[in-house]
Amino acid sequence: MSSKAKEKIAVFWFRRDLRLHDNAGLYRALKSDYPVIPLFIFDRNILDQIEDKNDSRLTFIYNAILQIRKELKNNGSDILVHYGFPVEIWKKLSEEYDIAEVYTNSDYEPYATDRDSEVAQIIQKKNGVFKAYKDQVIFEKNEILNQKNMPYTVFTAYSRAWKSKCNRFYLSSYPTEKYFDNLYKWKAPDFPSLEEMGFRKSDYNFPSSVVPVELLQRYEKERDFPAMESTSRIGIHLRFGTVSIRKLAREAQENSSVYLSELIWRDFYQQILWNFPFVGTGKAFRAAYDRIKWRYDKEDFRKWCEGKTGYPLVDAGMRQLNEIGFMHNRLRMVTASFLSKHLLINWRLGEAYFADKLLDYDLAANNGGWQWAAGSGTDAAPYFRIFNPEAQAKRFDSKGEYIKRWVPEIGTDAYPEPIVDHQFARDRCLKAYKEALDQK
Repeated sequence: MSSKAKEKIAVFWFRRDLRLHDNAGLYRALKSDYPVIPLFIFDRNILDQIEDKNDSRLTFIYNAILQIRKELKNNGSDILVHYGFPVEIWKKLSEEYDIAEVYTNSDYEPYATDRDSEVAQIIQKKNGVFKAYKDQVIFEKNEILNQKNMPYTVFTAYSRAWKSKCNRFYLSSYPTEKYFDNLYKWKAPDFPSLEEMGFRKSDYNFPSSVVPVELLQRYEKERDFPAMESTSRIGIHLRFGTVSIRKLAREAQENSSVYLSELIWRDFYQQILWNFPFVGTGKAFRAAYDRIKWRYDKEDFRKWCEGKTGYPLVDAGMRQLNEIGFMHNRLRMVTASFLSKHLLINWRLGEAYFADKLLDYDLAANNGGWQWAAGSGTDAAPYFRIFNPEAQAKRFDSKGEYIKRWVPEIGTDAYPEPIVDHQFARDRCLKAYKEALDQK
């Protein structure tokens, strides 16, 4: 410890970028004038809120850290791993080491931006520099603006501008491997196990970080049918950065414009969160929608959560989510619409439930999707457009394969009657929304 304390170093702080390859901030750190110590912090501000101690996301992160450590050791280096509150940990690190520079990749969530501001102040008090770089998106913050120099709030126009600006420069990889010699050569202390942090190791079989070319080529044709294994399941890798967004975007450009569009949606929602941070704190993007008088029916909400609404497609989606922490995108729209419009239950409750269950949970995308479904967001489905779950089932699961997989008791007395009549629910929703939106 003492030898490191005497030597000026750079620290690279891993967060949503758990890979050594093609990592923007790590690349900049390795090209600095100082040997680089990699760091990861298991953040108690986040972990203390997780009730399920068998949360598979923690196992995924832990495994990614172990993989990084293995690669670093192959290069004579190591990773420093702490468990605790980041601000407190950084105060200790700033006393223990002579930190000239801290490098990291930007996180656009409200909590993360506040945390990073505090850490930057700690580093600056010790005459160090805190530097954050774009890594988890192709375009960030205010890189894509309209002709009035304002952020886009409609996806179609944003997507056109995104595609117009995107070129090889933005999609090229950062060759971190060229500079691995600049990693600090050392052996880090052992870090706490999942059990020591109060969690259990999950035996979940995580999806691959590789998207087959054949899947991309048939993506447009098959992506809306949940019974087909035709989505990439790459969400968890994107969420925690075990795959590079630049690599995925290059592959999408070559093989599927529709898949590329899905990646552009990620950028869109991240720039919405950055430019309109209030959406990340529970407020509707369209303020008038905060006037809606929601029903607070605990029993209806419980049935929705458990997949016992009597609407087979809705129930199949919710049971898939509960069972494997994943839900097909078509079903995310159907289930969200059902909660907010059929049951007239506040979309924020559904947003929080998804946040708890989804392995690929991402605040920007989750919030954007829920507000779209509820009608309160950007590019929102108009409030009078209400998904008919039965019509959706006929169109996207015509043989009932997906439904039978997740609702095996379908067609028997064990399956419940519909929780609410579709036409009644539609009329109730339209009335409640109209009353709220007509207020001046």
